[in-house]
Amino acid sequence: MAVDELDTRILRLMIDQPRTSVREYARILGIARGTLQARIDRLERDGVITGTGPVLSPAALGHPVLAFVHIEVTQGHLDEVGDALAEVPEIVEAFSITGGGDLLTRVVARNNGHLEDVIQRLINLPGVVRTRTEMALRERVPHRMLPLVESVGRATRAAR
Repeated sequence: MAVDELDTRILRLMIDQPRTSVREYARILGIARGTLQARIDRLERDGVITGTGPVLSPAALGHPVLAFVHIEVTQGHLDEVGDALAEVPEIVEAFSITGGGDLLTRVVARNNGHLEDVIQRLINLPGVVRTRTEMALRERVPHRMLPLVESVGRATRAAR
């Protein structure tokens, strides 16, 4: 789906000012509210906008420890292990991957002891062969989408 210059401006505004109303976005952008709403609806329908909820901090929720746990799975058991991972509240993301494992999870914990308990729970899941854990020390680039949005918008503009 092509994101044009107006889409880029809309997305930038929504990222920079997420609590602003659609009416105010339209005023800032100098476009009709109906035009803006149609654009937002299309971006949602096309899967560009996937949510509008708050971004939460695991650390502020009492889980300041972040680790990435690679999980090797017995052949043929990837789906069942993936379903079991969804039942572990400390797993905030999980991806099937290529390379040195089958799954990569992002795990949060209250402290190192709690992290060890979570890892032990993962090791004991049926179909899990082994795990490998890497601790995050400091976030260097926070989750962001605006640079990508702007890059896509520039590429679309250049293609014209």
